[in-house]
Amino acid sequence: MDGQNKFYVIGITLVATLGGLLFGYDTAVISGAEKSVQAYLIDSQGLSSLIHGITTSSALIGCIIGGLISGVLATRFGRKKSLQFAAVLFFISALGSGYPEFLFFKVGEPTIGLLLMFNFYRVIGGIGVGLASALSPMYIGEVAPANIRGRLVSLNQFAIIFGMLVVYFVNWGIAHGQPLEWINEIGWRRMFLSETIPAGLFGLLLFLVPETPRYLALKNQDEKSLSDSYQN
Repeated sequence: MDGQNKFYVIGITLVATLGGLLFGYDTAVISGAEKSVQAYLIDSQGLSSLIHGITTSSALIGCIIGGLISGVLATRFGRKKSLQFAAVLFFISALGSGYPEFLFFKVGEPTIGLLLMFNFYRVIGGIGVGLASALSPMYIGEVAPANIRGRLVSLNQFAIIFGMLVVYFVNWGIAHGQPLEWINEIGWRRMFLSETIPAGLFGLLLFLVPETPRYLALKNQDEKSLSDSYQN
């Protein structure tokens, strides 16, 4: 593999690893917002600690769903389109979790319906996590040449942990120096909304990467799968 193609493969690998970063980001963003969500949606309605626990972990329900459907989507629609779908889910989840009142509810008036809507958006993000957990390493493994495949796939694991680390600092930066009242009213929303930045970047950059040669070969597009863009 010549130097030009090596940098090309590394470049599209880094785009795919954003899926891993969002995996970590979406999973850990709740850590900074959890107490504010509890105050706004749980304690204000006199709901139990069980509801609090379900709300905090609701994204994991989506993770299960995303993991279960990842293979079906990857086979039917391709690795690239499935990752694009995951990026859309991440973006919608970030917007919806930060502003669950959108269209149907009034800000400042927590209700059971609003709680359900918040959990709905978190589950959507969890589906994105489940998809990314399977599809990002799949994509990398199918575009990477054999001699560096292990190293490139391992970048996805690094990106997951890095996403968790990054969001802790983002949450800290949003809350630092702010009164508790502001955090409980506005700050927690910004924590969730911050995910729109990496999610939007991920979705846009995916337009610049190719489908994997393995998927193209499975769809009998052998000539395209062996094009110069894929030569390893």
